[in-house]
Amino acid sequence: MPQLVADAIVERLRDWGATRVFGYAGDGINSLLGAMQRADGPEYVSTRHEEHAAFSACGHAKYTGEVGVCLATQGPGAIHLLAGLYDAKLDRRPVVAIVGQVVSTALGSGYLQEVDLHTLFKDVCGQYVQTVFAPEQALTALDNAMRTAIATQTPTCLIIPHDVQQAEMPEQTPHTHGVVPSTAISARPRITAPESQIRAAADVLNAGSKVALLVGRGAAGCGEQIADVVDALGAGVTVSLLGKPVLDETQPWHTGVMGHLGTTASAHLMAECDTLLIVGSNDPWTEFYPAPGQARAVQIDVEPKVLGAKYPVDVAVSGDAQQALSDLLPMLSRSTDRTWEQQVHDWTSQWHRIADDRCGAESVNANPEFVVRELSQHLPGNARVAIDVGSSVYWYARHLRLPPEVPAHVSAYLASMGCALPYGIAAKLDAPDRPVVALVGDGAMQMAGLPELITIADRWQQWADPRFVVLVLHNGDLAEVSWEQREMENNPRFDRSQDVPAFPYAAYAEMLGLGSVRITSSDQATEAWKQAFAADRPFVIEAVTDPATPLLPPLMPESKVEAMNEAIAQEDGGDAIRQRVDAQQAAE
Repeated sequence: MPQLVADAIVERLRDWGATRVFGYAGDGINSLLGAMQRADGPEYVSTRHEEHAAFSACGHAKYTGEVGVCLATQGPGAIHLLAGLYDAKLDRRPVVAIVGQVVSTALGSGYLQEVDLHTLFKDVCGQYVQTVFAPEQALTALDNAMRTAIATQTPTCLIIPHDVQQAEMPEQTPHTHGVVPSTAISARPRITAPESQIRAAADVLNAGSKVALLVGRGAAGCGEQIADVVDALGAGVTVSLLGKPVLDETQPWHTGVMGHLGTTASAHLMAECDTLLIVGSNDPWTEFYPAPGQARAVQIDVEPKVLGAKYPVDVAVSGDAQQALSDLLPMLSRSTDRTWEQQVHDWTSQWHRIADDRCGAESVNANPEFVVRELSQHLPGNARVAIDVGSSVYWYARHLRLPPEVPAHVSAYLASMGCALPYGIAAKLDAPDRPVVALVGDGAMQMAGLPELITIADRWQQWADPRFVVLVLHNGDLAEVSWEQREMENNPRFDRSQDVPAFPYAAYAEMLGLGSVRITSSDQATEAWKQAFAADRPFVIEAVTDPATPLLPPLMPESKVEAMNEAIAQEDGGDAIRQRVDAQQAAE
């Protein structure tokens, strides 16, 4: 019996090593769904929305390093993929979107659900978007989509009209003009920086007396080399948000995350250094870098287009970070003056005291900083962590200590709410024997978390380790944006835009057959985490927290604080909020 294009596509995905496809059904992909039903893999995973399928595909790429695959029907299904695909594009992750389309004979007629999909995807999947019009084209197009995603670390898109899915494949690829054979194979090079770049970098670093390192996710696996560089130069280190899982945060030279959601120690480090080494980072928070002209800079990155893109650098090193650092180390002169090193350690110690005070501060209901920090004491060493966008990112960045080898992912550059549970589902399906933790605000939970709890409830009994813990920070407020209204706009909080409707998250989890607990004070957090990790099923911790907990950047100028406080004074209860802001600023 001749093979259909749909069956050939599914078989080719398997040849590429795809283990699962995240999607949502629609008649425009029914032939592909039928092929998946007939095939022995990849696994089809039905999410509750196409957007969540794309986020899960991106999450799969983030946790595994493999290509994530998502599947959606024509028209609205395709449109719904966009947020998750932009997440992959901006965070540079390989994802292939396979999208149905109306029958090819109807294209251009204004047919039901007909959308110009090339135009729709030409930005987000700009490296490769292709419609398959003939069976002889199908496998080559899929191979190119996969290869391009791997080579560019970006999303690509394959559009297959319904009638083409149903067409028969030729028994053999014709050896004729206009038919291009292909194979399911790809490889990425390991790029070694030339010695001249390494030598120039060493000269800049050896000349510095106050050296700082900014480390991003591109430095993954370089912990030992970075520690050796720090030791040689007496340097301090800060990390980007994406770089947080890369290094051991207990080291005295580690000042924490940089940026608006970063630490006071990292802000001091960037403000006072005279030399900056950027390793595998393209962090967008440029106002938190050293001021232009303050520091000479070296940047190491495997991607040439990011070199010098966020800060003016003196030396660019284009190559694999681990190899470049290993080559650099013998060229570094060991610093004998450890004054700067001690200053960095002092800033780090000061930040730890500030963090202790903030986590111990009295609050209405539970203190969210303490609740997230307490997770550090209970997080299993083989866990995987997903963080949603909102206040939860601040508390993760500042207070959660990750054990070695525990990955944590967030929608960093797109900063899209609604990513954490789709990410967590992808992480869990990839490794069912590892616990997963998702940190989610109530706004993000209502946006995407509640429907994906249904997915978790549907699948958890298949998992070797059923633990999937969801912390919902329930403060009734879109807190990050509320504080941005105050700080960046100097406006009082706009209640009508910022209020999050009340919802019984713990009770909802129980209704789905999951475990749950609702806490309303900080002293209940420890037992809640213990209960969650001892549970025999997925578990929701609904932590009713204080929306007045300040979400402010480190070392705010006094003039900005005064302008913000004038806005806060216009709010009901503004005096109490101002007191908390003033106390926080005084401690810094």
